[in-house]
Amino acid sequence: MPKDPYVGLWTRLEGFDPAELARLIEKRRAVRIATLRGTIHLHTAPDALALRPVLQPVAERWWRNQFGRRLTPAERKRVAAAGRRLVEQEPRTFEELGGLLHQRWPDLDAFALGMTIRADIPLVQVPPRGIWGSSGLARHTSAEHWLGRPLDRSVAPDALIRRYLAAFGPATITDAQTWSGLTLLREAFERLRPTLRTFHDERGRELFDVRRGRLPDPATPAPPRFLPEYDNVLLGHADRTRITSVRVYTSVAGDAWLLVDGFVRATWRIERAARAAVLRITALEPLTARDRAAVSGEGKRLLAFAASDAKKREIRFA
Repeated sequence: MPKDPYVGLWTRLEGFDPAELARLIEKRRAVRIATLRGTIHLHTAPDALALRPVLQPVAERWWRNQFGRRLTPAERKRVAAAGRRLVEQEPRTFEELGGLLHQRWPDLDAFALGMTIRADIPLVQVPPRGIWGSSGLARHTSAEHWLGRPLDRSVAPDALIRRYLAAFGPATITDAQTWSGLTLLREAFERLRPTLRTFHDERGRELFDVRRGRLPDPATPAPPRFLPEYDNVLLGHADRTRITSVRVYTSVAGDAWLLVDGFVRATWRIERAARAAVLRITALEPLTARDRAAVSGEGKRLLAFAASDAKKREIRFA
């Protein structure tokens, strides 16, 4: 969702100012682009240019599964070239893009034509999409056109793996593949093995980590955290029992998550009506009085951040 990065940074950083992130997007120093798992993420401009070529196999696999029989390789190449010209003339929605391409290729499905451009051209969403306090349709142009720089040439996943482990290690190879959407990463992990350290978990699975990765003390306090709907913490491992039970994750997938003591214990959403805002928290298991008090305190901070214009703010537990 366009506002998810703001909530994700707010819950992690003291004194986070959403206007600062909005300025980075407006100044083209940060962009929304399809990368990990083929979904939209907010990246710095250098990361977008570096990661998109590495993750092209994810886009390719998705396109072939959905549309592989609709276009020949020659047609696909011509469609991609035409689509690039159209989005670089002016940013367009996928509906607009598909319609324009359909005029040239009337025998081909307009939706498939638009999605072909999504797979083959590194598209970024332009403001006001993704700007805090604003709204707008998702209009796209090419990353090269928007940022004025070419994509990086390297398609090796080594740097991506190191970045992943720095954030989510110790982790298995399968964890990294689940998080990124890439497959067949074992060869890259073996190439990097001399520069990494390894562990084994209680099931005997090999875990990798960067050499100086910090391992917090198990007694480290974990205050309540309101995560956005698609936070990477929830999608960073194949085995999500690190943070929630499989039963709970399956039953509420797609909701926004509330961590209590480091584990998913509830879901949350903010409901708006006129000048009022209600933070509705649905517990997935009983919360102690102490936990509820801590959640309420953090919830008030969330409402002050995400619903600052509301004259009336309220927290309700279900």
